[in-house]
Amino acid sequence: MSTIAIQDGTQIYYKDWGAGQPVVFSHGWPLNADAWDEQLVFLAGKGYRAIAHDRRGHGRSSQPWNGNDIDTYADDLAALIETINLKDVVLVGHSTGGGEVTRYIGRHGTNRVAKAVLVGAVPPLMLKTEANPGGLPLEVFDNIRAGVANDRSQFYKDLSESFYGANRPNAKVSQGLREQFWLWSMQVGLKGALDCIKAFSETDFTEDLKKFDVPTLIIHGDDDQIVPFANSALLSSQIVKGSTLKVYPGADHGLSSTYREQFNSDLLAFLKT
Repeated sequence: MSTIAIQDGTQIYYKDWGAGQPVVFSHGWPLNADAWDEQLVFLAGKGYRAIAHDRRGHGRSSQPWNGNDIDTYADDLAALIETINLKDVVLVGHSTGGGEVTRYIGRHGTNRVAKAVLVGAVPPLMLKTEANPGGLPLEVFDNIRAGVANDRSQFYKDLSESFYGANRPNAKVSQGLREQFWLWSMQVGLKGALDCIKAFSETDFTEDLKKFDVPTLIIHGDDDQIVPFANSALLSSQIVKGSTLKVYPGADHGLSSTYREQFNSDLLAFLKT
């Protein structure tokens, strides 16, 4: 199993498929690198080096008590990129992973980065504040914490419904896809899962977005029930200079699976430009 060691002793698992320009994927909460497998296989077959890691606390990586915060997630990503010496990298982040990519650029710059893709991403800020009136109330995230703490298995099963839009009329979401979501979610440690809720909901990425100086594609579904479009992608696209916003009508939060062909095609086209 491929892993790198972080200075605090944490082991970060990653998969590294194909050869060519590297494309590094950061996954959403509460999943792991396997959520990107369809994209990894697709891009590796198109002449790219496709890489995805399990965030600390998630999947096959270590489950440390400390470091379950956006700064450390970004530093772990930097450690991976530097350890395997990647250059001219395209960073792709979904949901919390979009925050991880954004904070990476904010903290580490773009010397090794060629392009960035934010998919259903949490920036600039999910939490409702005086400065961010369109955000979600703290109670929303408190309820998520309570659900995970009290019966995380059932919570994840229920969450898969809105994550993939299975609760919408005429939705075509397989039971297998929802059970796969549950399986991946059950692999995140409870401490890491709870800490990550605070990380993805309360971190303000506004200043990080202002530091983007590479071509950036922002993809979001306008029926995303997890990260509402109007207070995320729409605002981020206005902050990141020269970014391209692509909205998927009717799409849910898990669009890399439910809209796989369209997403893969758009991602490949962006890589080639």
